[in-house]
Amino acid sequence: MKRPIIAGNWKMNNNKAETKELISKIAPLVKDAKCEVVVCVPFTSIETARKAARGTNIQLGAQNVHWAEKGAFTGEISANMLAELKVKYVIVGHSERRQYFGETDETVNLRAKAALNAGMKVIICVGETLEERESGKTAEVVIRQTEKALKDITKQELKRVVIAYEPVWAIGTGKTATAQDADGTIKIIRKVIRKLYGRASGQSIRVQYGGSMNAGNAAELMAMPQIDGGLIGGASLKPEDFAKIVNCAS
Repeated sequence: MKRPIIAGNWKMNNNKAETKELISKIAPLVKDAKCEVVVCVPFTSIETARKAARGTNIQLGAQNVHWAEKGAFTGEISANMLAELKVKYVIVGHSERRQYFGETDETVNLRAKAALNAGMKVIICVGETLEERESGKTAEVVIRQTEKALKDITKQELKRVVIAYEPVWAIGTGKTATAQDADGTIKIIRKVIRKLYGRASGQSIRVQYGGSMNAGNAAELMAMPQIDGGLIGGASLKPEDFAKIVNCAS
């Protein structure tokens, strides 16, 4: 049985004091969760989050990573730096990174490989824009993004990869793909994995839905056979809402 995974993406929110307070509120609400629980916090809050989550079932994640081990990359953070801080998960290829900061399929792949080489797990985000969706290109886009993101990643490394399907048009808009649409697109992603790594890998890889999953729609989405969890944005900043989503996945 695959263990579902709910990961909160805090984005550019919460200073150190707020981080400590939020984790202290979330921890007792999710302590009996059967799913994996992750919070992906800003770089400046990683150390605070690690200490606040100590002794709980909450795992620590970061929101991005650079592909180089070190060098003249002002403002960037390497995988080894994150690993030293006991970060377990890293998000790569989030739609906001692609949309606002020039992320490409190729750099997503480089970042993912760097994190895996440093011993961490990665959450690789894929998803189409509204224009691509309305043009009937959803399948084409997620197939391309998934294939390129996984270039040169081995079958053994794939065990530390989670895919998050997050339609760009649903991020932060309150819009959500229907449960059936999300499930259908994730089925396409699994076909890509089967083609690249074999049937067993296509079944075993965990694929989250990441398009405005919230306390109100989590149960319906999590009931879908292809969906193994959620990459949660705004709702992850609300302890009770986040806990409800975790309970749906449990």
